Amino acid sequence: MISYKCPVFYLRHSNFMAQTSSYTEENIKSLDWKEHIRMRPGMYIGKLGDGSAYDDGIYILLKEVIDNSIDEFVMGAGKTIEINIKENIVNVRDYGRGIPLGKVVDVVSKMNTGGKYDTRAFKKSVGLNGVGTKAVNALSSSFEVQSIRDGKLKKVSFEYGEISSDSPIEESNKRKGTKVIFKPDSEIFKNFKYRSEYVVRMLKYYVYLNPGLTIVFNGEKLKSENGLKDLIEDNNNLEDFLYPVIHLKGKDIEIALTHNKKQYSEEYYSFVNGQHTTQGGTHLSALKESIVKTIRDHFKKPYDSSDIRKSVLCAISIKVMEPVFESQTKTKLGSTEMGGDLPTVRTYINDFVGRKLDNFLHQNQNIKDEIQKKIIQAERERKELSGIRKLARERAKKSNLHNKKLRDCRIHLGDMNKDQRLESTLFITEGDSASGSITKSRNVNTQAVFSLRGKPLNSYSMTKKIVYENEEFNLLQAALNIEEGIEKLRYNKIVIATDADVDGMHIRLLLITFFLQFFPELIKEGHLFILQTPLFRVRNKKETIYCYDDFEKEQAIDKLSPKPEITRFKGLGEISPNEFKNFIGDSIRLDPVIINRDTSISDMLSFYMGKNTPERQKFIINNLKIDIDKV
Repeated sequence: MISYKCPVFYLRHSNFMAQTSSYTEENIKSLDWKEHIRMRPGMYIGKLGDGSAYDDGIYILLKEVIDNSIDEFVMGAGKTIEINIKENIVNVRDYGRGIPLGKVVDVVSKMNTGGKYDTRAFKKSVGLNGVGTKAVNALSSSFEVQSIRDGKLKKVSFEYGEISSDSPIEESNKRKGTKVIFKPDSEIFKNFKYRSEYVVRMLKYYVYLNPGLTIVFNGEKLKSENGLKDLIEDNNNLEDFLYPVIHLKGKDIEIALTHNKKQYSEEYYSFVNGQHTTQGGTHLSALKESIVKTIRDHFKKPYDSSDIRKSVLCAISIKVMEPVFESQTKTKLGSTEMGGDLPTVRTYINDFVGRKLDNFLHQNQNIKDEIQKKIIQAERERKELSGIRKLARERAKKSNLHNKKLRDCRIHLGDMNKDQRLESTLFITEGDSASGSITKSRNVNTQAVFSLRGKPLNSYSMTKKIVYENEEFNLLQAALNIEEGIEKLRYNKIVIATDADVDGMHIRLLLITFFLQFFPELIKEGHLFILQTPLFRVRNKKETIYCYDDFEKEQAIDKLSPKPEITRFKGLGEISPNEFKNFIGDSIRLDPVIINRDTSISDMLSFYMGKNTPERQKFIINNLKIDIDKV
């Protein structure tokens, strides 16, 4: 330990001394609000990204604006929110009370300014720090806010956080409310693109949590009548449910619960004051604890907690006075108190679930029996797997995972803080040459590489037992740390990096099958991606252009005429480490693996990976696209 730590301390100490040797008044800088946000955007919106992941910064900007409109609805003002996104320009219009006209500029450009400090107006609001729209303003190349109230309109426009136009208050016959139009700064969000799948997902969560609210997105109307029950049913196949969704509601709490027959791990959706807390927090911990305690007490059996919660599908929403989140992006609740005269979060949820779920089970004998059978089955499977798991762990340990299969990144070696883990990525590669190129060109702070040996097994229709018996799957599961579910997932992005040929596509398909079969929530939560690498390199003596398809190649040839050199990359191993830096750095192209909410995972796997070869062959022939001119 000493031989490792001492050199690190020495280097840091030497660097500190070098910096402080010229420490004067000129070294002290005071940044205004927009400069600080633009210099340290991660403090305000988490990671940046380009829109390929659902939690990338451009979606946080959208959320910050919508949150204000949602708070208006919660306060009983405005039942409709209209959202349009075209050419990466976002337009959000609500019909709430409108920002007080004399404070429009302050609300969007003066830190720690907002109406939510006054809990009489916003008792259970999402945004409490007066930061949200200021961050959107500062991180947008253009930002406009309009407020209409009392028959008058106030409009202010900004560019990069600076006022470009401050119009005087004028008479207006428009409906009251607030309108915000912004375009994220392309210098901060490189090559960004809003993906409608992610936007719709976000908006649906809003309507699930706010029955009676209508959101119109690019002309499509979104609305929910049954809250979290709709959320569970819309995001899963009803045929896979062990029993109908149990829906429990209270004044400041709502829970929807069932078990999935086709899923191995637990899956939760948690919300606080309408905010999707993707990293859980005190309320989610209390929910898990209360489910286990209630089931044990009801059946008067000391069932193992993992057997009770195995395959559970559950959503919880609570409302808390002045919630405390662990970051500005509000993905994890830190509050222990409900606020007001209510007890702690833990006590409140335990009492609610203990009373409501117990009563439900007494009144629904069929569902009660199904739950008990599920628990007993899970217990039997766990005991059958215990010996195999132990051997698998020992095998993973003997194989020295972190030296042979996994080349880890520094954030998992204790050199970086927890927030930076959001930037972590694991590349799953095939073959030594490809993994070698990525390993040499990666960002060692945030990017790790896992090397496959040959093609993975087709895991379709197999049980969890195969994950432990198959060395590749066992080691991959250990690298990701997902044996007990994805709650402790070590990497925010899992990127399949295979050659763009038949073998590479086959490996890609087999890996996706593995995740769909055993860890579908990993895909549902937006963690799985496909790395896009160039097929061609077109260059002359002055310029090099990398092309990802034939169309881009033809454009490059025209640009670099008359006769540029054209190289066709057959595999990742043919791209040198120096070149690879261009494709896994700031200019990385990732395609997210997204499951359509109407898609049945079991049916999809059965069709594409089952034994229905003639039917699948017919499908391929009927959907094969052929360029007649090249045949």
